[in-house]
Amino acid sequence: QDKKITPPPRARINESMEALIHHFKIFTEGFKVPEGEVYVAIESPRGEIGCYIASDGSATPYRMHVRAPSFVNIQTMPLMMRGGLIADAVAVISSVDPVLGEVDR
Repeated sequence: QDKKITPPPRARINESMEALIHHFKIFTEGFKVPEGEVYVAIESPRGEIGCYIASDGSATPYRMHVRAPSFVNIQTMPLMMRGGLIADAVAVISSVDPVLGEVDR
């Protein structure tokens, strides 16, 4: 563990003023990350969730984007609806099982 970016244990915060200050500085100022880009993907029940972060070396990211699986899955609707009826749209949307909160971007 890197002591500069890891908050101290809760028990130490209650006993030590230095630990309390360290905890406060980590969560208010953040910490510097190396300059560069990274993309991390994890598998979820609805598909791949991706997180892209670009850093310029400061405490806040230069660019950040989260790839939501429901947004990608809902784009297959025209292909699945081809040749179908409007009444089939409910069944097609239900088969994709989207989380509409992450589709609304």
